[in-house]
Amino acid sequence: MSAKPTIAQKGPYAVEVEAGKSYWWCACGRSKGQPFCDGSHQGTEFSPKEYKADKTGTVYFCGCKHTGDGVLCDGSHQKL
Repeated sequence: MSAKPTIAQKGPYAVEVEAGKSYWWCACGRSKGQPFCDGSHQGTEFSPKEYKADKTGTVYFCGCKHTGDGVLCDGSHQKL
């Protein structure tokens, strides 16, 4: 059975991103620097996922860690 990520919050994190920059999204939910990785996944089966911004602006990173859409919020938190 696959481990379940910790729900950091039941809603997205609105983050201003910069075009061309990479951001490492926390997939385990344990990071103290949500929504980004701080290494807290060490010893788990989780690893951070890269998000490369194609344009500068606000994006909504998944906070519940149950998104089916990569690293961005897809509304999955509404079903938890």
